[in-house]
Amino acid sequence: MSGVDERTTVRPGRVPAGSAADVDVQGIVPTFVAPWPLPGRSWIDLAVVFVLAALGLLGFGAALSGTGFLLAGLGGLALGMAVGVASHALRLNALLTGLSTVLVFSVFGSALAMPSVATFAVLPNLRTLGGISIGAVFGWKDFVTLQTPLSAPAYIMTLPYVAGMLVGVVSAVLAVRWLPRRPQVAVRCAILLVGPTVLYALGVLLGTQTPFLAAVRGIAFALIALLWLGWRPGAGRGENAAASTTAVLRRKKIIGTVVLAAVAVVVGGGAAVVASPPTDSRFVLREVVTPPFDPLKYPSPLAGFREYTKDLAETKLFTATGLKPGDRIRLAAMDSYDGRLWTVSGPSTATDGSGAFELVGDHLPGPQLMTPGTDRRVSIDITGYDDIWVPGVGYPSALTLDGKAADRSEDIRYNAESGAAVITSGLGAGDGYEEQTTTQAVPSETTLATTPTAAVELPPVTNIPDIVVAKASEFVGTETTPMGQLRAIEQTLRTTGFLSHGLASDSSPSRAGHGADRMSELFTRTPMVGDEEQYASAFALMARSLGYPARVVMGFAPEVTEGQTSVQVVGDDVTAWVEVPFEGYGWVAFSPTPDETEIPQDQDPKPKTEPQPQVRQPPRSDNLDDSLLTEASIDDGDDKDKNDGLVIPEWVWWLALIVGVPVSLYVIPLLAISGAKRRRTRRRRAGSGDRSAAGAWDELIDRYAELGYTVPPAATRSTTASMLGAQEPEGATTLTALAGTTDDVVFSGRDVDYTTADELWQRSEAEASRAQGALGWFARQRSRFRYRAKRSLVSRLQPSGALARRAARDQRAAGGR
Repeated sequence: MSGVDERTTVRPGRVPAGSAADVDVQGIVPTFVAPWPLPGRSWIDLAVVFVLAALGLLGFGAALSGTGFLLAGLGGLALGMAVGVASHALRLNALLTGLSTVLVFSVFGSALAMPSVATFAVLPNLRTLGGISIGAVFGWKDFVTLQTPLSAPAYIMTLPYVAGMLVGVVSAVLAVRWLPRRPQVAVRCAILLVGPTVLYALGVLLGTQTPFLAAVRGIAFALIALLWLGWRPGAGRGENAAASTTAVLRRKKIIGTVVLAAVAVVVGGGAAVVASPPTDSRFVLREVVTPPFDPLKYPSPLAGFREYTKDLAETKLFTATGLKPGDRIRLAAMDSYDGRLWTVSGPSTATDGSGAFELVGDHLPGPQLMTPGTDRRVSIDITGYDDIWVPGVGYPSALTLDGKAADRSEDIRYNAESGAAVITSGLGAGDGYEEQTTTQAVPSETTLATTPTAAVELPPVTNIPDIVVAKASEFVGTETTPMGQLRAIEQTLRTTGFLSHGLASDSSPSRAGHGADRMSELFTRTPMVGDEEQYASAFALMARSLGYPARVVMGFAPEVTEGQTSVQVVGDDVTAWVEVPFEGYGWVAFSPTPDETEIPQDQDPKPKTEPQPQVRQPPRSDNLDDSLLTEASIDDGDDKDKNDGLVIPEWVWWLALIVGVPVSLYVIPLLAISGAKRRRTRRRRAGSGDRSAAGAWDELIDRYAELGYTVPPAATRSTTASMLGAQEPEGATTLTALAGTTDDVVFSGRDVDYTTADELWQRSEAEASRAQGALGWFARQRSRFRYRAKRSLVSRLQPSGALARRAARDQRAAGGR
């Protein structure tokens, strides 16, 4: 090693100049470039990429609320660059670099993308890990569909975090590992700008019609990129280093830079003002991607209840085929109340219990809480019905359009939790569809008597009249169980109230509506008068005031007899009812509307004049009173109900997917390569003794090559041993001795027993293990993914000692003659 420069680092795969093996490998070994520390040029490249990528990340500010996206985006960008530089310093392959990126993403994602939810604002927890996993996959969907400025869901900042990290990793790897190999090629320098350019374009596409500092960012981006390409050594016209330092050339570069900057600012800024397209013609993805269906843009279905009973009472709306006695046709489930209307939850207020309307295909997802009853195949043919809400039975699993609506399947939106579907283009005469559906099984009263309501989160209800809260407490009486209290309210409304649609033929007037004033009027009149709209609304408000989740469902209840194949549904079949979820069973229907229509003459239908007691409304609480919970029990006798309680959260599946895919990408190739190496060893051990001995040397050389040492493609065993000894001095003596022993065994011409071959195999395996132990952990891991199965030149020319032994025998025979 006397001829080796002291500054040269000897590593596997590199032969230092002046060594004994230098003559044999000239032209074979590439020039060695130390991975660390990085040259100053690479740090400048990384700084330029960071600034350009930061300009691209600013584009996300057009759609996001606040400046939290800068912490997520710039933090992800810095972490990505750190992973890329560390990958070069530690000589990681692509797989290990990818796994390192996933690890860093998971560790720091909580602090950068979801600090408000993270433990102590920095530590990850199950919620943040699930959130950043979902945000990394579906964050783009929220960007282009939700209304701006975006501040929810909590994982919304994951997209700039992921985008910045990916651009940082790729750009850093290109800057420190790929670009220095041929820095004089200008195209390679330009390719380094691809990542920041893509990030800039992503900010534009995911933004809004109103750009975020478009002119300033665009000019700055172009100016920095052009100046870097012009000044970077090796990226210009290829002038040599000596010429580049002359005062004349430097002066020309400075003048050119000033002119370029001035032209970019004046021309670019002027063009941005004069030739920039109008704001409404700016192309952004949110203008071409269909946003989520917002039912709040349409009138509440319950608000049009009286239209069916008055104007469309005898109108044939549609024909339903496949119904059974007792089936109800549902239109929509309303679970949000603001003192004026019961409405369907919109995207901004939707919860897991209320669900959201999503774009679906022919097959529809099922609800989280339902006990399957009987199946139906129902066909609907529209005649006089005209609305977006799709009439259906139960919870459909498949919906196929026909008739005039056959080509509008992309307009279907479905809410799995409520079982309601809409066609955004609307239904009209001539449209039809067929659905495969499952009804909700109705448990027995005995079962429900001891079952608590399910812990379902619904959007809040507000502005409940005090009289409704007071009447709810009055109607429940001494009942303590959830079903007992709900049945008591239902029975009281049915027996003390009267039904009237406010028609001229009705014996008593009944005002339409279900706002707070109409609810107060319902309970201040003697007797109570209303129809399904008022009674269902009142029952749902009473249930919600007691802490029970309840929703109002509007639909149709046609008379169906046994064996009837089809029924004509008219406007007078309209109805409304209330559903409350029970733990382990699903949503149970309640019908609080009375059947009696004739009001006794001695009853005064005018409202009372005496003031009603002012009862303070209790605050909304998701927790039931202790007295309701302690007496409630669940029947554990049904094994099926036990199994229904085991629900794996969705974030667990996504976390398993995020972790499982990288692990599979690591483990599967490792198992395949390990299997190939074992087959290679078995093949070389087989055969005669001299063949097995030659195979031991071939196996050792391949192991050295897989560890990263340079092995000549065509050289004798002694030459190969000398070259490897120069790279790994500790094994020089052993390798030389092993090479000599192998040559003697293979070319001696004598028969070789398996004991001698096994001894050579043991020596080669010991030498390979020693060489592997001399390397670092990362180098050993890389060797696991390398596979080499080439025999040396001598082994290829003389694969066995049989030829030599045959020649020796021939010579002895000739001498004997």
